Amino acid sequence: MKCNMKSLFRFIHTSNSHRILFKAGKATGTMSRPKGQVFSGIQPTGVPHLGNYLGALENWVALQDEYSTVMYSIVDLHSITQPQDPQILRDNILDMAASLLACGIDPTRSILFQQSQVAEHAELAWILGCLTSMPRLRHLPQWKMKSMEKNEGSVGLYTYPVLQAADILLYKSTHVPVGEDQIQHLELAQDLARIFNNQYGEFFPEPRALLSVTRKVKSLRDPSSKMSKSDPQKLSTVFLNDTPDDIALKIRRAVTDLISEVTYEPESRPGVSNLVSMHAAVSGQSVEEVILLAKGMDTGQYKNVVAEAVVEKLQPIRLEIQRLRADRGHLESLLAKGAEKARGLAVPVMTEVRKLVGFYYGN
Repeated sequence: MKCNMKSLFRFIHTSNSHRILFKAGKATGTMSRPKGQVFSGIQPTGVPHLGNYLGALENWVALQDEYSTVMYSIVDLHSITQPQDPQILRDNILDMAASLLACGIDPTRSILFQQSQVAEHAELAWILGCLTSMPRLRHLPQWKMKSMEKNEGSVGLYTYPVLQAADILLYKSTHVPVGEDQIQHLELAQDLARIFNNQYGEFFPEPRALLSVTRKVKSLRDPSSKMSKSDPQKLSTVFLNDTPDDIALKIRRAVTDLISEVTYEPESRPGVSNLVSMHAAVSGQSVEEVILLAKGMDTGQYKNVVAEAVVEKLQPIRLEIQRLRADRGHLESLLAKGAEKARGLAVPVMTEVRKLVGFYYGN
């Protein structure tokens, strides 16, 4: 499955607010198309939902044709900051691998691997953790939010951002696709690159945030919140492996309002506006084109049109996920090969890090 790169990417060097705009691989100024090393990770929480796909995974697919080296990691070390059933975790890792491949992540154009299969992630995280202060981590938003939810948190949850920084720096990544809520964690990676370089000599590049103009998909049952896997309302979230009947039911039950006309007014009509945004995203049309198409329809009729468009978009992905999941050995082999490629990049970096830190004798 191929996706065209239509997004406008913004590269933000958050340490000095330097902003450069690029569009579909062509620079808007005099600079040429960026080249570099891209890294991003996703937790193995099972099959992604429509919001994950439209908000991140479509862009991941496009980035494979934009950069010289692109790495995507299923970050299972991060996932165990919350209690996990081992068998469910194993299944979730393979579900995520199958989903990424079905969405268009191509092991011949990028490196897809399982984080825990590359031990250098944990080793670099320890070294970087020794350069990080506790107050620095305490002020990061994820720790504040999750520790308040549980009234306390594990050491792993507390140091989670340091492992994120290690994930990025281990491959000397230059660009990291992130959501706006992750910018502060990327700033920690930038800070740690500077701290390490100041102490041991220039070594790590400072990674830049790669923000795309993403489509935010809201919950079908509560359009004031994002679509989420953890939403207890089963009809609120469309998953990539939902059947056509599942999708039709969920969209038919989507919360709208008492006005029958289809309009796009996110503030006053968030429910129907969410359907319009979703329809535009899966069909490749603009919001204006979608509204014109819906002219004369009431919201009930329009929901059927949206459901058909979502089914058309997701049906090939669903069938490919099914095909891939039927061959567990193939998925495990792909992840093993990806880990071998990742180690090929990680080992030389860690060898140099060990020398710089003083773990090796001689030259």
